[in-house]
Amino acid sequence: MKKVYISLFALSTLFMASCSSDYLDVDATESIKTEDIELFNSNEGAATFTTAIYNKFLSFDMSAFSWVGLTSIASDDADKGSSPGDTGSDKDVLDALTFNSSSPSVAEIFTANYAGINRCNQAIDIIPQLDKADATVRARLVGEAKFLRAFMYFTLVKTYGGVPIIDHLPIQSSEDDRIMQLTRKSKEEVYAFIEKDLLEAAAVLPLKSSYSSTEVGRASQGAAYALLAKINLYQKNWQKVVDNCNLVTGYSLVSDYASMFKLAGENDAESIFEIQGTGSIPAKGIAGYSNVQGARGAGGWGWGFNTPSQSLLNAYEANDVRKNATIIFAGTTLYDGRVVPTTVENPRYNYKAYSSSYTDGWETDANIKYLRFAEVILMKAEALNELGQTADAVPLLNQIRTRAGLANTTAVSQTDLRAAIWKERRVEMAFEHDRYFDLVRTGQAAAAFTIHGKTFVTGKHEVFPIPQVFLEQTGGLSTQNPGY
Repeated sequence: MKKVYISLFALSTLFMASCSSDYLDVDATESIKTEDIELFNSNEGAATFTTAIYNKFLSFDMSAFSWVGLTSIASDDADKGSSPGDTGSDKDVLDALTFNSSSPSVAEIFTANYAGINRCNQAIDIIPQLDKADATVRARLVGEAKFLRAFMYFTLVKTYGGVPIIDHLPIQSSEDDRIMQLTRKSKEEVYAFIEKDLLEAAAVLPLKSSYSSTEVGRASQGAAYALLAKINLYQKNWQKVVDNCNLVTGYSLVSDYASMFKLAGENDAESIFEIQGTGSIPAKGIAGYSNVQGARGAGGWGWGFNTPSQSLLNAYEANDVRKNATIIFAGTTLYDGRVVPTTVENPRYNYKAYSSSYTDGWETDANIKYLRFAEVILMKAEALNELGQTADAVPLLNQIRTRAGLANTTAVSQTDLRAAIWKERRVEMAFEHDRYFDLVRTGQAAAAFTIHGKTFVTGKHEVFPIPQVFLEQTGGLSTQNPGY
C-alpha cells in the first residue's frame, strides 16, 4: 500500500487554515502504514486527525461562495447582488433557479463535502489504533468525527437527495468499495446513517461546558442532540424532535440578538456549534466567507454578493431588532464604527457575515453559526404544534419574539401557529444557511418563490442536481434527479 506523507505543520493547531494539500487530504484508496501511525500515537497526535476535519470547514469550496450561493442566493431571502454584469461564475443562474448539473457551485459543494467525509473516515479508522492515546480521548475524538460526518451527510442529503454512503476508507482493489463510492443510496438510507452516527457521537461526546478554553468549537453532546432534532424535523418525526430538543441542555438565549454576530459574541451561551474563524496567522480563518458578501463599490470592502431581498425586508415586523442586526443598510454606521457610504453598489448587505478584520485581505475571523439554542426552541415549538400540543408550543415561540422586541403571537389555532413559527424561523435565522431547505421541507417553496419573482418547479427544485461530472464517473450506477 502506498505510503502517505502528512504535513505535521498543517496538523499542528486546532482549526488552522491553509491549502487543502497541506492536510490529511489523501485519496480515499490510500491509508497510513503501521510505522507511520506511531508518529501520531499520543493524545496530541490523535487530535490532529479530527483537527483536519474541522479545517475543511475553513476552505473556500466548503463554506464560502458556492455554499452561500446554494443556500442563500438561491432562496427568497437574497438576490445575487454584486454588479449586474458579474455572474459570480453561476450565482446569476442560482438566483434565477435556472442552474443545471454542470453549474460549478453544484459540483463544488458535492466534492467538498466528500473530501471532508474522507477525512472523517480516516479519523474513525486510525484513531482507535493509537493505543498510546488515552482511551477516553480516543472515544471522544471518534465521536467528533462521527458528528462531523453526520453534519456533512446532512448537507448532502438535503441538497441533493439520496447520495452514496461511504462509511469507511475504500480499498483500491475492492470492486465492492468501487460500487459503494459510485452508487446513490435512498434519502431514507442516508438519514438512517446520519442518525446512527449522531447517536454514537452523543454517547461519547462531553457537554460543551466540559471543554477547556483551548478546545472551544469542538463538537459536544448538545450539538449531537441538536442535529439529531434537526434531521428528525426534516423527516417529520415530531416526537423525536421534541425528545432530542429536551436533551439539549446547558444553553440559553442571549439577551442581545445582535451580539451573537459580533466577534465578542462568538461561542456564547446560545451557541451550540459554529465554525471557528480564528483570524490569526498561521490559523487564518474562513477563506472568503465575509469577503464575498462584503459591500461592493466606492467605500466598500468586498465582492457584494448575497444581498438581502425586498421580500426578506418586508418579512420583519415593525420594531423587530433582528432587522438591523441582519441587514447592513447603505448610509449607516456599523457596530465597529465603519461608515457604509451611499456610494456602494447595493442598498443592502448581509450583516451576519460581516467582519472588519481580514488576514491577507481574504480570510476572516468571523465565525459561522450553524446551530444555536433559538433554533432548538423553534424546532420544539414546531414539533409540539404538529403533535397537536399547540398550547405548549405558544410560549416557546413567544420566547423568541420577546427577545426580538415583539409582542406575543396572536396565533391560537394549529394552522395559524404553524404559519407563525415558519415566519419566525425566517426572520430569526435569516442568512444562516437554512432558508432554501426550510421552504422545501415545509411545502412553501412554490408560493414563496412566486412572490419573489422566481419559478420554483415542483418535482424538480426540491433538490439540486447531482453533478454531471460525478454521474459520468458512475458508468450508470447512479442516475440524475428528476427534471435535470
